[in-house]
Amino acid sequence: MILVAGSANLDFVVRASRIPAPGETVLGENFETFAGGKGANQAVACARAGGKVAFLGALGRDLYGDNLLYTLQADGVNTRYVKRVTEPTGAAFITVSPEGENAITVASGANNTLKPEHLPSLKGFKALVMPLETPMPTVVAYYQKARDAGLKTVLNAAPATRLPEELFPLLDVMVTNQHEIFINAPDHDNYADAAQDILRKGVGMVIITLGSDGCLLVTQEKTITVPAIPIEPVDTTGAGDTFVGAFLAEWMRGTTVEQAARFAVVASGIACTKVGAQASMPRREEILEGLQSQTS
Repeated sequence: MILVAGSANLDFVVRASRIPAPGETVLGENFETFAGGKGANQAVACARAGGKVAFLGALGRDLYGDNLLYTLQADGVNTRYVKRVTEPTGAAFITVSPEGENAITVASGANNTLKPEHLPSLKGFKALVMPLETPMPTVVAYYQKARDAGLKTVLNAAPATRLPEELFPLLDVMVTNQHEIFINAPDHDNYADAAQDILRKGVGMVIITLGSDGCLLVTQEKTITVPAIPIEPVDTTGAGDTFVGAFLAEWMRGTTVEQAARFAVVASGIACTKVGAQASMPRREEILEGLQSQTS
């Protein structure tokens, strides 16, 4: 089983003619609400892609928390490790442009209460994945325990955060996007050098997601380019989370990292053709159809 630990939020999404600049008010359409949060998103993406997954996170004792718990369970995510707390359930406020780009502000709420002592026994788990919407001491503690227990460790370095040096050697794979990578390699201005800098800190592999350009898999020995599938994007919200969840689901089935990345690129591309984070995430059958059409 795969353990995803991290945030769960209710997403408030509004489509607007453009993403507002600082100090600017822009009129939008009616808002919609979706289940979200990078941790919950990745758990759902993993489950839909065929992974056996459990989610560890914190939800408020409120209606939003009830709804998010239900949506996780409806997608087959094991929720026995979800904590219910007095703080309000996390929320994200998302503006989406006609081009499908987005700007997001997160009110963390209950997510900030996740603590090192909440990590369950890791017996029976094969991998740990976390994004960075929970307190950093918790992130480091979880990866140290996962490393000690022999799990595969995958970090999604988002939102963009400068990582403590002690975290890098605990990671088999670090997934980051084309902007976030330079936060942890500020002395470089190209992907290859930035990735090599991070690898020298102890990470086993760096995966850089490049949006419409696919992704790069970088080790100390080689760099592999995985192209994206051609799509007309509607909403890119959740695309990165879809990539991470689908990658874990496929990698833990025993495929190579490259095969898992190709699977994940197709999954994230499909997600961009629909609105919402979890609502847009494809199921395994749809991903396999996309893979087949790409290679035929």
